[in-house]
Amino acid sequence: MAQQLLFSLFEEISKATLDQLQDKLLEKKVLTDNEMEVDSMVRGDKARYVIDTVRKKGQKASSTMIAALCDLDPCLAEELKLK
Repeated sequence: MAQQLLFSLFEEISKATLDQLQDKLLEKKVLTDNEMEVDSMVRGDKARYVIDTVRKKGQKASSTMIAALCDLDPCLAEELKLK
């Protein structure tokens, strides 16, 4: 993901969508149980943590996250030009 896209996502994603995204990434085994333990973070920091964690796991993990985000919030995905 381009840097500007990441900053937009940090700012635009809702807490509910971020929580659902984490659940989908856990379900798809992109995130581990330990990586889910970030509930005490504020939304922007939590989004940054999740995205950075997934990005470090490579292209397949990043593609899985983008697909999940497109399913969960089609309007945000379109605004970020993910579709």
